[in-house]
Amino acid sequence: MFEAAGAGFALGFSLIMAIGAQNAFILRQGLKGQYVLPLVLICAGSDAILIMAGVAGFGGLISANPWALDIVRWGGAAFLFVYGAMNFRAAFKGGDKLQDKGGTAVSLRAAVITCLTLTWANPHVYLDTVVLLGGISAQYDPAWAFGIGAGVSSFTFFFMLGFGARLLRPVFTSARAWQVLDVLVGVTMWVIAASLIFSF
Repeated sequence: MFEAAGAGFALGFSLIMAIGAQNAFILRQGLKGQYVLPLVLICAGSDAILIMAGVAGFGGLISANPWALDIVRWGGAAFLFVYGAMNFRAAFKGGDKLQDKGGTAVSLRAAVITCLTLTWANPHVYLDTVVLLGGISAQYDPAWAFGIGAGVSSFTFFFMLGFGARLLRPVFTSARAWQVLDVLVGVTMWVIAASLIFSF
């Protein structure tokens, strides 16, 4: 059981470490110190749900219905393109920086909607969690222990990213640093959007 859980943790952590839309958003919110706890819980909880769905055998269902991923693919690409453009616009304006109260704030509702969209409108999330991790879990006994290990890795990563971002806050009192971050996030979003369009 512990071997299966350890393997799930290691593989899950290695997959989620890749720079992605979720990670960039959580990093940004962590730097601002805004709604970090609910947002990391959304990301990690969503991953855990999808991982356990994969362990339960839903990966085959997704593989058998590629049209479902196509819907998510085009919707996700459109959202990421718009979100990336918003980051480029913020970088061009160059007015954002951390103040004593955390910089420019968005509402909790807007942050949650953005987080949910970045999480659930990306077909790579389903491929990594439901299909890949779910498929690999079948090699371990018990498979649910592998799934729990992978789920714990998601909680570990997002809490480290969201709450660890505060260590970089002194750097982001500079508007120039925010411009660089906004450009990097914008590029990340557009690269992911392009990969959704051309890699399927």
